[in-house]
Amino acid sequence: MSTPFPFTAVVGQDDLRLALLLNAVSPAVGGVLVRGEKGTAKSTAVRALSALMPEVDVVSGCRFSCDPDSPDPGCPDGPHAPGAFASRAARMVELPVGASEDRLVGALDIERALAEGVKAFEPGLLADAHRGILYVDEVNLLHDHLVDLLLDAAAMGASYVEREGVSVRHAARFLLVGTMNPEEGELRPQLLDRFGLTVEVAASREPDQRVEVVRRRLAYDDDPAGFAARWADEEAAVRARIVAARELLPSVRLGDGALRQIAATCAAFEVDGMRADIVMARTATALAAWAGRTDVLAEDVRQAALLALPHRRRRNPFDAPGLDEDKLDETLEEFGGQDGPADDGDGDGDDDPDPGPGGGPGGQPEPDDAPQGDGDAAARPEAGEGGEPQASGGAGEQSPARSAEPFRTKVLSVPGLGQGAAGRRSRARTEHGRTTGARRPRGALTKLHLAATVQAAAPHQRARGRSGPGLVVRRDDLRQATREGREGNLVLFVVDASGSMAARQRMSAVKGAVLSLLLDAYQRRDKVGLVTFRGSAADVALPPTSSVDAAAVRLESLPTGGRTPLAAGLLRAHEVLRVERLRDPARRALVVVVTDGRATGGPEPVALAGRAARLFAAEGTASVVVDCESGPVRLGLAGQLAGELGGTAVTLDELRADSIAGLVKDVQGSRRAA
Repeated sequence: MSTPFPFTAVVGQDDLRLALLLNAVSPAVGGVLVRGEKGTAKSTAVRALSALMPEVDVVSGCRFSCDPDSPDPGCPDGPHAPGAFASRAARMVELPVGASEDRLVGALDIERALAEGVKAFEPGLLADAHRGILYVDEVNLLHDHLVDLLLDAAAMGASYVEREGVSVRHAARFLLVGTMNPEEGELRPQLLDRFGLTVEVAASREPDQRVEVVRRRLAYDDDPAGFAARWADEEAAVRARIVAARELLPSVRLGDGALRQIAATCAAFEVDGMRADIVMARTATALAAWAGRTDVLAEDVRQAALLALPHRRRRNPFDAPGLDEDKLDETLEEFGGQDGPADDGDGDGDDDPDPGPGGGPGGQPEPDDAPQGDGDAAARPEAGEGGEPQASGGAGEQSPARSAEPFRTKVLSVPGLGQGAAGRRSRARTEHGRTTGARRPRGALTKLHLAATVQAAAPHQRARGRSGPGLVVRRDDLRQATREGREGNLVLFVVDASGSMAARQRMSAVKGAVLSLLLDAYQRRDKVGLVTFRGSAADVALPPTSSVDAAAVRLESLPTGGRTPLAAGLLRAHEVLRVERLRDPARRALVVVVTDGRATGGPEPVALAGRAARLFAAEGTASVVVDCESGPVRLGLAGQLAGELGGTAVTLDELRADSIAGLVKDVQGSRRAA
C-alpha cells in the first residue's frame, strides 16, 4: 500500500484543511465540496484526511461495518451476537465517475433469488463507506442516476437495492467529500445542497509558497516513507486534537445569542430552506470544540457562514458562489451580544486558543488573510448615455452589449432515438426510464424483465424436472429490460456577431435568447460549445464543454461588428462536430444557428453559405435557426438557411415557451389532431 502524503505537510489551503478537520470532529456537519482549478492539492488533502480519522469499532465479520454498541437491526449480515467486535481505521472509499449502479449500491443475484428464494447480496461502495469517508473526485461529472442514489442514501442514511420485488436494505451513513473543477460544469442544486460546507481553492501567487510546495512534493516523491516519518509528530498531534475535540463536542454550548445570529444571517442572505441554519449551527459548534472552548462565539458563527452559505446562495447556474463579507459583519453586529459568554475582565478574553491549520483562532484564517469577494467577476463595460456601453475605439467593432433577461425556452430536441449519455433532452435507450421491451443480456444483468424471463423459462419446466412450486430458472432464461429515457446532447451555438446584428437592442435580445438556451442546456445536462463569426473569419469561442458557466461568460464579452462570413461560421462548426464525434461518438449534436441569415464578404457569400449548410443536411445533423431578423420588411433569409440545413427556423418570439405564437401553434396542432 502506498504511503499517503501527510495532511499536515500540505502547504497553505487553510480553509480546505479547516473544513476537512471540522468534519472529522463532527461528521454531522455534512461533508465538504472542494471547488477549484486543477493542481491545487484538492485530492491530496482529502486522501490525507483518512489517516487522521479515529479508529472505529465494528462488529466482527460484518460486511456493513455495524457499530457493536448499536448494530443495525436490518443488517443483511444480522442479527449480530453481542460482544464480538474489532477496531479498524476509518475507511476512505473512492467513487469513480464512471462507476455502475451495481458497483455503488451492490448487486443482487437475481437467478438465485428467483430459483432459490435467497438474498445473495454483494455489498457495494456505499456499504464500504458506512461510518467512513465517501470521496468523489470530479463529482460534477457524475452520472445523474448515480447522483440520485447518493441523494437517497445521504437523505435516509440507508441504501436500498430493489430487483423485481426483492429488496435489500443496509445502513449507509458516511462523510461525503467531493472535488470539482468548475470549468468542467456545475453540480445539480439538489446534490450541491447536500454538502455541508464548500471551499474555493486556488494556487498561491506567492513565489516563496510555491517554492515550498515544489520542495515538499519532490521530497515526498523521492522517499514517501521517509517524508511521512518526518511529519509523524505533527500528524499525531492533529490526530490527538481531533479526538479531544470529539470528546469536548457534547459539552459545547450553543447559546440563544449565537442561534439568533445564525438565523439572522441565513435570513439576510435569503438561503432556501432550513438546512443552512442547521449546518451553520453544527459547524460553529465544531469550531468551538476544535478551539478547545465550550461556548460558541461570534467569530465561530462568522467562519461557519463563510463555509456553509456561499454554495447555497446561487439562484441560477450563472451566479458565482460567494458571500458579501461586509453584509455578513453588519448582520452579526446587529444581532450580536445578546447571549454570549461575558468577559470577566480577568484577561482570559485576550488569550488566543491554539492556532489551527488556518493560523488564526480555532484554525480560522486571520482577518487580513480571509478571502475577499471579488464582486462581479465579469465586469460590465462602462455605460454611456442611455445606459448603453461605450463603443470601443476599433473601426467597425462595438463593445459588448448587455444580455437581456433570460426566459424559459421551448424544448428543442434531436429527432430519432439515441443512446448517448443520460440527460433530459432527446429520446434515447438508457438504463433508466420506462420499459419498452426485453433482450438477452450482454454482460452482467442489471435490469430484469420478469415477464420475459418467466416466459422464456416456462416451456422448459418439465424437461428440467420441476417438482415444487418454485420456477427452475437457468441463466439463458434471463432477459434484460430495454428502457427508454432521455439523453444529453451536444448543443453547439453558432452566433452571428457581425455588424448587421450590432444594433443595441437587437444584440441584447439575441444574447438574452442564447443565455436562455444555455440555461436550458444546463438543466438538461447537455454539453455546449460556442462558435462566433464576424469580420472575415469564425472563431471557436468555447470548445465543447460541460461548463455552461464558461459559455455564459464568453457570450457576455462577445463584441460585434464587421461583415457576415456565414459560410466560415458554418464550416468552423462542422469541423468542431467532426472532432467531437471522434471523442464521443454516442453523443448526438444539435446545432443552433443564431443569425438574421445575411451573408456578406468574399465572392458569392450566399452560395458558399448554402453549400456549407448542406454539409449538415447530408450528415443528418439536427439543426435549428433562430431568426433574428427584425423590422417591417423581412427577407426571410434565415428560413432559407434552415431549409439548406435540413432543420427548422424559429423567431425570437417563438423561442419563448409562453409566447403567443407558440400557443397558437399548439392550439392549431391540437385541433388538427382532434
